[in-house]
Amino acid sequence: MVRLSGHGLAPFVQAIARSSAKPRHAGFSRFYDVHGEIIDEGILIYFPAPHSFTGEDVVEFQGHGGPVVMQMLLERCLELGARLAEPGEFSKRAFLNERMDLAQAEAVADLIEARTAAAARAATRSLSGEFSAQVRRLCDELIELRMFVEATLDFPEEELEFLERGKVQVRIGAVRSELQGLLDRAAQGALLRDGLKVVLVGRPNVGKSSLLNALAGEERAIVTEIPGTTRDALRETIQLAGIPVQIVDTAGLRETEDHVERLGVERSWREIESADVVLRMRSAVDLELDPEDCTINARLPRDAVRISVVNKVDLTDRPARREDGKQGVEIWLSARTGAGIDLLHAELLRIAGWHGDDDGRVVLARERHLIALRKARTHLLEAERSEGALELLAEELRVAQEALSGITGEFSADDLLGAIFSRFCIGK
Repeated sequence: MVRLSGHGLAPFVQAIARSSAKPRHAGFSRFYDVHGEIIDEGILIYFPAPHSFTGEDVVEFQGHGGPVVMQMLLERCLELGARLAEPGEFSKRAFLNERMDLAQAEAVADLIEARTAAAARAATRSLSGEFSAQVRRLCDELIELRMFVEATLDFPEEELEFLERGKVQVRIGAVRSELQGLLDRAAQGALLRDGLKVVLVGRPNVGKSSLLNALAGEERAIVTEIPGTTRDALRETIQLAGIPVQIVDTAGLRETEDHVERLGVERSWREIESADVVLRMRSAVDLELDPEDCTINARLPRDAVRISVVNKVDLTDRPARREDGKQGVEIWLSARTGAGIDLLHAELLRIAGWHGDDDGRVVLARERHLIALRKARTHLLEAERSEGALELLAEELRVAQEALSGITGEFSADDLLGAIFSRFCIGK
């Protein structure tokens, strides 16, 4: 499909289809080049402004899909004066023409890039405006609070019962509570979008590749008793409760004279440095730490969460279990039999902070959304503490509301001014 968006596209339709098009109706058409030769035939749909995705005239030429044929159709559009769209330009135009807000525009990309069904459903909710509606509701409540506070600052002779001691703090507390609920749901959505990167770390032959295969549910890595079999990082993405989890199996960490294996070890450390969770693996058959183990432990990044995984319990008389050890959580399991794998799944979900989406209210959020929500929460807390200092209260409410407005790309000082004059009898 070739899609055009702009102003006055009727001439494009006439030149390419040699006919006019009935608005918002899919009709059969032939597509012609500059010499009148047929390029292709297919479906033509014309959406006149403003009733289109971008708010401008939009034309879609849907052909048979062959790359050469579609390239010829695209070149015909360029001959007529069109230009190639920039990345995300259709969504950008939809935002600029107020067909969607900024959060919805971002949800378009998130929906396309969704890696799990749960992430796709959450992105669809954001695209439909559910997230934006919740943000706007909070903004409206803050606007009303600001309206009363700033009107009192401008007209102190007015008696506003609303600003009696304690009442404003109650209202701010209610808004903050609602904001916290939205922040919790957005944080869950961020998990669905970004997922976790989990790196398997350990000496050769502790069962890293076997664990990768167990987590993936299929044989993705070669498993042998020969140390150094895994020479490079292997990746597999799995789903845990809808969260995408990238599992990275690294080369066994040890000193080696093998040049290729040494390169694999170096790459392993680069993967470890970017990990969200490190699964530090050992064998239940040999629990003694040697100097090489101590070197590995000392070099692990401090920011990454660490889980100690003791593998091969099937070769001992020890059961699969979860323990709180001296170095943190320990999961005893068998990658070969699958015993204890469910305990590892549960621990990864706990670390991620996943609470589930049973009520279908989680919305896909980006890091900037979380930053804005946290900033608004911080300033609402400050607003609650500024009782009696109306200037400080007004400023904290303003910054909190502007942080929320940045999520959708809406609201300005002129809007606040209009709200104040529409709700108060200023000329009294």
